[in-house]
Amino acid sequence: MTTITNNEVKERLDKGEQLNLIDVREPFENAEFNIGGKLIPLGNIQSLQIDELEDLKNEEVIFYCRSGKRSATAALILDSMGFTNTKNLIGGMLDWQQKFGG
Repeated sequence: MTTITNNEVKERLDKGEQLNLIDVREPFENAEFNIGGKLIPLGNIQSLQIDELEDLKNEEVIFYCRSGKRSATAALILDSMGFTNTKNLIGGMLDWQQKFGG
C-alpha cells in the first residue's frame, strides 16, 4: 500500500482520468457525500466478499473512507491477498470536503 492525496485524486478526476475508486464507508455515509467510487463497506472486504475486485489485482485501486483509517485497513487486506497497487486516500472525505466542498 502506498498513499495518495486528495489533491492528486481531484486533479486526475478533473482531467477525466478513469480511476478505480473504492469507498469503504457505510451506505449512509456514501449517500451523504461521495466522489463516485464503488461502495464496498469495509465489513464486506474483511469478510472477503470482494469477487468483484478480482479483475483489479494488478491495477491501481484507490480506497477512501471518512478519515483514511478504514481505507488503510482495506488496502492492507487486499495487499495480503496479492493486490499489487493499492493506495489509501490520505484524510478521506473529511479532508476532501474541507478542501473542495461538497
